[in-house]
Amino acid sequence: MGRERVEGNEQGRRKATRDPERTQGLILEAATAEFAEKGIAGARVDTIAERAGTNKRMLYHYFGDKTGLYVAVLEAAYASIRSAERELDIAHKPPVAALSELTRFTWHYFLEHPEFISLLNTENLCKAEHLKGSQRITDMHSHFVSELEDVLKRGREEGIFRPGIDPVHVYLTIAGLGYFYLSNRHTLSAIFGRELSREGELAQWETRMVETVLASVRL
Repeated sequence: MGRERVEGNEQGRRKATRDPERTQGLILEAATAEFAEKGIAGARVDTIAERAGTNKRMLYHYFGDKTGLYVAVLEAAYASIRSAERELDIAHKPPVAALSELTRFTWHYFLEHPEFISLLNTENLCKAEHLKGSQRITDMHSHFVSELEDVLKRGREEGIFRPGIDPVHVYLTIAGLGYFYLSNRHTLSAIFGRELSREGELAQWETRMVETVLASVRL
Protein backbone atom coordinates (compact mmCIF):
# COMPACT_ATOMS: atom_id res chain seq x y z
CA MET A 1 0.00 0.00 0.00
CA GLY A 2 2.79 2.44 0.96
CA ARG A 3 4.78 1.51 -2.14
CA GLU A 4 1.74 2.13 -4.37
CA ARG A 5 1.24 5.58 -2.80
CA VAL A 6 4.90 6.49 -3.35
CA GLU A 7 4.77 5.32 -6.96
CA GLY A 8 1.56 7.28 -7.49
CA ASN A 9 3.15 10.43 -6.10
CA GLU A 10 6.20 9.98 -8.32
CA GLN A 11 4.01 9.56 -11.39
CA GLY A 12 2.14 12.71 -10.43
CA ARG A 13 5.39 14.64 -10.07
CA ARG A 14 6.65 13.45 -13.46
CA LYS A 15 3.36 14.49 -15.07
CA ALA A 16 3.54 17.86 -13.33
CA THR A 17 6.94 18.64 -14.83
CA ARG A 18 5.44 18.12 -18.29
CA ASP A 19 2.51 20.47 -17.58
CA PRO A 20 3.82 23.72 -16.05
CA GLU A 21 0.44 25.47 -15.99
CA ARG A 22 -1.19 22.57 -14.16
CA THR A 23 1.71 22.35 -11.74
CA GLN A 24 1.49 26.04 -10.87
CA GLY A 25 -2.25 25.69 -10.37
CA LEU A 26 -1.81 22.75 -8.01
CA ILE A 27 0.87 24.61 -6.05
CA LEU A 28 -1.35 27.70 -5.72
CA GLU A 29 -4.29 25.58 -4.59
CA ALA A 30 -2.20 23.79 -1.99
CA ALA A 31 -0.55 27.02 -0.84
CA THR A 32 -3.91 28.77 -0.49
CA ALA A 33 -5.12 26.05 1.86
CA GLU A 34 -1.87 26.05 3.85
CA PHE A 35 -1.65 29.85 4.24
CA ALA A 36 -5.36 30.07 5.09
CA GLU A 37 -4.97 27.46 7.82
CA LYS A 38 -1.63 28.52 9.32
CA GLY A 39 -0.81 32.04 8.13
CA ILE A 40 2.42 32.94 6.40
CA ALA A 41 4.59 32.30 9.47
CA GLY A 42 3.16 28.86 10.21
CA ALA A 43 2.90 27.60 6.63
CA ARG A 44 5.58 25.15 5.55
CA VAL A 45 6.94 24.84 2.03
CA ASP A 46 7.43 21.08 2.49
CA THR A 47 3.76 20.66 3.31
CA ILE A 48 2.66 22.79 0.36
CA ALA A 49 4.82 20.76 -2.03
CA GLU A 50 3.46 17.51 -0.62
CA ARG A 51 -0.13 18.72 -0.91
CA ALA A 52 0.50 19.75 -4.52
CA GLY A 53 2.09 16.42 -5.39
CA THR A 54 5.33 18.08 -6.43
CA ASN A 55 8.62 19.05 -4.80
CA LYS A 56 10.20 22.18 -3.33
CA ARG A 57 12.44 22.59 -6.34
CA MET A 58 9.42 23.10 -8.62
CA LEU A 59 7.83 25.47 -6.11
CA TYR A 60 10.97 27.63 -5.94
CA HIS A 61 11.32 27.48 -9.72
CA TYR A 62 7.88 28.99 -10.31
CA PHE A 63 7.48 31.30 -7.31
CA GLY A 64 10.97 32.09 -6.04
CA ASP A 65 10.44 31.52 -2.31
CA LYS A 66 7.71 31.25 0.31
CA THR A 67 7.07 34.99 0.27
CA GLY A 68 6.79 35.00 -3.52
CA LEU A 69 4.33 32.13 -3.31
CA TYR A 70 2.28 33.91 -0.65
CA VAL A 71 2.05 37.04 -2.84
CA ALA A 72 0.96 34.85 -5.77
CA VAL A 73 -1.75 33.35 -3.56
CA LEU A 74 -2.98 36.80 -2.58
CA GLU A 75 -3.03 37.91 -6.22
CA ALA A 76 -4.94 34.79 -7.25
CA ALA A 77 -7.45 35.25 -4.43
CA TYR A 78 -8.18 38.85 -5.40
CA ALA A 79 -8.24 37.98 -9.12
CA SER A 80 -10.86 35.33 -8.37
CA ILE A 81 -13.28 37.66 -6.58
CA ARG A 82 -12.75 40.51 -9.06
CA SER A 83 -13.34 38.13 -11.98
CA ALA A 84 -16.56 36.87 -10.42
CA GLU A 85 -17.68 40.46 -9.78
CA ARG A 86 -17.18 41.32 -13.45
CA GLU A 87 -19.70 38.65 -14.35
CA LEU A 88 -22.33 40.66 -12.46
CA ASP A 89 -21.93 43.33 -15.17
CA ILE A 90 -23.00 46.14 -12.81
CA ALA A 91 -22.03 48.71 -15.44
CA HIS A 92 -25.06 47.73 -17.52
CA LYS A 93 -27.66 47.29 -14.78
CA PRO A 94 -30.01 49.83 -13.13
CA PRO A 95 -28.26 51.46 -10.14
CA VAL A 96 -30.42 49.93 -7.39
CA ALA A 97 -30.24 46.47 -8.94
CA ALA A 98 -26.48 46.82 -9.43
CA LEU A 99 -25.82 47.68 -5.77
CA SER A 100 -28.24 45.04 -4.50
CA GLU A 101 -26.63 42.32 -6.61
CA LEU A 102 -23.11 43.40 -5.66
CA THR A 103 -24.04 43.25 -1.98
CA ARG A 104 -25.62 39.80 -2.25
CA PHE A 105 -22.71 38.56 -4.35
CA THR A 106 -20.11 39.78 -1.84
CA TRP A 107 -21.96 38.15 1.04
CA HIS A 108 -22.22 34.79 -0.72
CA TYR A 109 -18.63 34.94 -1.94
CA PHE A 110 -17.40 35.43 1.62
CA LEU A 111 -19.64 32.58 2.78
CA GLU A 112 -18.44 30.20 0.09
CA HIS A 113 -14.75 31.13 0.30
CA PRO A 114 -13.73 31.12 3.98
CA GLU A 115 -10.11 30.84 2.85
CA PHE A 116 -10.41 34.36 1.45
CA ILE A 117 -11.42 35.69 4.87
CA SER A 118 -8.50 33.83 6.45
CA LEU A 119 -6.04 35.28 3.95
CA LEU A 120 -7.38 38.78 4.64
CA ASN A 121 -6.89 38.22 8.37
CA THR A 122 -3.30 37.07 7.80
CA GLU A 123 -2.41 39.98 5.54
CA ASN A 124 -3.93 42.51 7.93
CA LEU A 125 -1.75 41.10 10.70
CA CYS A 126 1.17 41.81 8.34
CA LYS A 127 -0.18 45.38 7.86
CA ALA A 128 -0.63 44.65 4.12
CA GLU A 129 3.13 44.47 3.71
CA HIS A 130 2.90 41.99 0.83
CA LEU A 131 -0.23 43.38 -0.79
CA LYS A 132 1.26 46.87 -1.07
CA GLY A 133 4.02 45.55 -3.30
CA SER A 134 1.63 44.00 -5.83
CA GLN A 135 0.82 46.28 -8.76
CA ARG A 136 -1.49 43.58 -10.10
CA ILE A 137 -3.81 43.84 -7.11
CA THR A 138 -3.79 47.65 -7.27
CA ASP A 139 -4.80 47.58 -10.94
CA MET A 140 -7.68 45.16 -10.25
CA HIS A 141 -9.22 47.44 -7.64
CA SER A 142 -8.79 50.58 -9.69
CA HIS A 143 -11.03 49.16 -12.41
CA PHE A 144 -13.60 47.94 -9.91
CA VAL A 145 -13.84 51.31 -8.16
CA SER A 146 -14.39 53.03 -11.51
CA GLU A 147 -17.33 50.74 -12.27
CA LEU A 148 -18.86 51.35 -8.86
CA GLU A 149 -18.38 55.09 -9.27
CA ASP A 150 -20.29 54.92 -12.56
CA VAL A 151 -23.19 53.10 -10.85
CA LEU A 152 -23.41 55.86 -8.24
CA LYS A 153 -23.21 58.54 -10.93
CA ARG A 154 -26.09 57.01 -12.86
CA GLY A 155 -28.12 56.73 -9.68
CA ARG A 156 -27.48 60.39 -8.93
CA GLU A 157 -28.50 61.42 -12.45
CA GLU A 158 -31.73 59.45 -12.11
CA GLY A 159 -32.52 61.23 -8.85
CA ILE A 160 -32.21 58.06 -6.78
CA PHE A 161 -28.87 58.44 -4.98
CA ARG A 162 -27.40 61.34 -3.05
CA PRO A 163 -24.53 63.35 -4.56
CA GLY A 164 -20.99 63.22 -3.19
CA ILE A 165 -20.91 59.52 -2.31
CA ASP A 166 -17.44 57.96 -2.25
CA PRO A 167 -17.47 54.59 -4.10
CA VAL A 168 -14.75 53.27 -1.80
CA HIS A 169 -16.96 54.02 1.21
CA VAL A 170 -19.81 52.13 -0.43
CA TYR A 171 -17.63 49.09 -0.96
CA LEU A 172 -16.27 49.34 2.58
CA THR A 173 -19.86 49.27 3.82
CA ILE A 174 -20.64 46.17 1.77
CA ALA A 175 -17.46 44.29 2.60
CA GLY A 176 -17.44 45.41 6.23
CA LEU A 177 -20.97 44.20 6.90
CA GLY A 178 -20.15 40.76 5.54
CA TYR A 179 -16.60 40.45 6.83
CA PHE A 180 -17.35 41.48 10.41
CA TYR A 181 -20.30 39.10 10.71
CA LEU A 182 -18.39 36.08 9.40
CA SER A 183 -15.09 36.81 11.15
CA ASN A 184 -16.85 37.20 14.51
CA ARG A 185 -19.90 34.95 14.23
CA HIS A 186 -18.59 32.43 16.78
CA THR A 187 -17.89 34.98 19.51
CA LEU A 188 -21.07 36.91 18.70
CA SER A 189 -23.11 33.69 18.81
CA ALA A 190 -21.73 32.94 22.27
CA ILE A 191 -22.30 36.50 23.53
CA PHE A 192 -25.87 36.86 22.28
CA GLY A 193 -26.95 33.25 22.68
CA ARG A 194 -27.91 32.96 19.00
CA GLU A 195 -26.42 30.58 16.48
CA LEU A 196 -25.45 33.09 13.82
CA SER A 197 -24.22 30.35 11.47
CA ARG A 198 -27.74 28.98 11.04
CA GLU A 199 -29.20 29.28 7.55
CA GLY A 200 -32.08 31.46 8.74
CA GLU A 201 -29.76 33.90 10.50
CA LEU A 202 -27.49 34.12 7.45
CA ALA A 203 -30.45 34.83 5.17
CA GLN A 204 -31.74 37.57 7.48
CA TRP A 205 -28.33 39.23 7.56
CA GLU A 206 -28.13 39.17 3.76
CA THR A 207 -31.41 41.08 3.62
CA ARG A 208 -30.19 43.52 6.26
CA MET A 209 -26.99 44.13 4.31
CA VAL A 210 -28.89 45.07 1.15
CA GLU A 211 -31.26 47.35 3.08
CA THR A 212 -28.35 49.06 4.84
CA VAL A 213 -26.29 49.62 1.70
CA LEU A 214 -29.23 51.06 -0.26
CA ALA A 215 -30.30 53.25 2.67
CA SER A 216 -26.78 54.68 2.86
CA VAL A 217 -26.90 56.02 -0.70
CA ARG A 218 -30.55 56.93 -1.31
CA LEU A 219 -31.81 60.50 -1.29
